[in-house]
Amino acid sequence: MKTHVNLTIEKELIKQVKAYAKKKQTSVSDLVEEYFTKIVRPAQKINIIDMIEGLEAPAIDKNLDLKKAYYEQQSTKHGF
Repeated sequence: MKTHVNLTIEKELIKQVKAYAKKKQTSVSDLVEEYFTKIVRPAQKINIIDMIEGLEAPAIDKNLDLKKAYYEQQSTKHGF
């Protein structure tokens, strides 16, 4: 269940926060809730395997020789 909270915040700061929230496509309420959650709940240990499995796989040509492409990129980067 959610509830309303009244906050007193400097006018210029709230303008900046609203712009930030808009840029991040979220709301000021969600930003505040996320912050409060972080400070009152202990951080959970993150399993690196779970984090990696949650990432999207990059779009890579399956026929690409990655080792060859790497060395070609390195040679052009260093002027060889």
